Amino acid sequence: MKKICLFILALLAITPKTFSQKNNKDLFPDGTKIPDWFLDATKINPSDLGKFYSITDYGTVNDSTIVQTAAIQKTIDEAYNNGGGVVVIPKGTFMSGALFFRANTHLHVTEGATLKGSDNINDYPKMPSRIEGQSIEYFTALVNAYGINGFTITGKGTIDGNGLKFWEAFWQRRKENPQCTNLEVSRPRLVFIWKCDNVQVQDVRLHNSGFWTSHYYQCNNVKILDVHIFSPHEPVKAPSTDAIDIDVCTNMLIKGCYMAVNDDAIALKGGKGPWADKDFSNGGNENIIIEDCEFGFCHAALTSGSEAIHNKNILMRNCTINDAKRLLWLKMRPDTPQNYEYITVENIKGYAYSLIYVKPWTQFFDLKGRKEVPLSYCDNITLRNIDLKCDVFYDMKITEYDKLTNFTFENLKVEAKNDAIDKSIIKGLKLKNVVVNNKVIK
Repeated sequence: MKKICLFILALLAITPKTFSQKNNKDLFPDGTKIPDWFLDATKINPSDLGKFYSITDYGTVNDSTIVQTAAIQKTIDEAYNNGGGVVVIPKGTFMSGALFFRANTHLHVTEGATLKGSDNINDYPKMPSRIEGQSIEYFTALVNAYGINGFTITGKGTIDGNGLKFWEAFWQRRKENPQCTNLEVSRPRLVFIWKCDNVQVQDVRLHNSGFWTSHYYQCNNVKILDVHIFSPHEPVKAPSTDAIDIDVCTNMLIKGCYMAVNDDAIALKGGKGPWADKDFSNGGNENIIIEDCEFGFCHAALTSGSEAIHNKNILMRNCTINDAKRLLWLKMRPDTPQNYEYITVENIKGYAYSLIYVKPWTQFFDLKGRKEVPLSYCDNITLRNIDLKCDVFYDMKITEYDKLTNFTFENLKVEAKNDAIDKSIIKGLKLKNVVVNNKVIK
């Protein structure tokens, strides 16, 4: 009888913790339930999307040396005029400038196929667009989708930005003027999706973009599944080739992807400037899950900013970091009001130069006549269950205009060349089982 009572007491003691761990998997960082939509990573069968339209049936020839924008666009338009369908890139390499998908049209890149971007900027006309937190006219991407609900990109082929010429032009300009901005050198993105809901991008390889690799602006319900995103950092650096830029979006699932680029892997954007929160074209990102991904070289695996005003319920989990400069980067832009809240990074292993990096981002600082400096906030930031080797454990330095509150470090096992920690810059710092260089940090 005594043994039974002891067993029951032991069971009662562990039950709350067990339930808590289970529930955490079902909750966003603010405690709200994760909808079932995020739990469904079913791949789309392109055959279910309508008739296939192979670009070679509409005047495109298998010749990688000529730009065939008009013929490929003709295929897209033909599918649209017939009520929709799937535009197929067959095996081979086909070069194009900007392509514009239309309602009920989709892109399928066959395994062994390459849709290759032209390296002539004149093949990417300027249109109203969104870039670096600004709504301006800018060069179109190779693949463009504007206001197309249900748009999909499928297939195991490659969309290649052919970016070398653009990268070389950027570094030449940077040599001439070290203070030059990104927009001084004309470069196209690889994929730009704007005001599209229920989007799915799966299996495809997005390589060698001239500028940002994939940019999602004002989209809802986007799934990016098993996508391979790459641009080199050596021997030539591919500047500003962010893997995934999330810009004023709600409900995004990024799962099973590989990302290695010469800039941020996943960047949360949404606007910049002293009155950015008053501009209707700006906004926040909410309910973003990044899971089961692998990161090669990148400036940061997950970045808030530098053009961001509000990011909430960002959950990154079950990922491997191989060579990131930073695991989590919170860019504190002193000319922009910012609120980064309820961000959790958990179940991570690997190597990054810095575990967490929080510092003012002063590049191109401009208050534009505003007399008072806007305040920026980071609140309810959690790093949990992390086994990481790094050079710098706690890479943080703030100003009087940055307010950091309620950070939790839990179950961290870190090897660091620099293990210093300044607890005073965070109000409400909680350390639970944090072991750095085999020493418990309290």
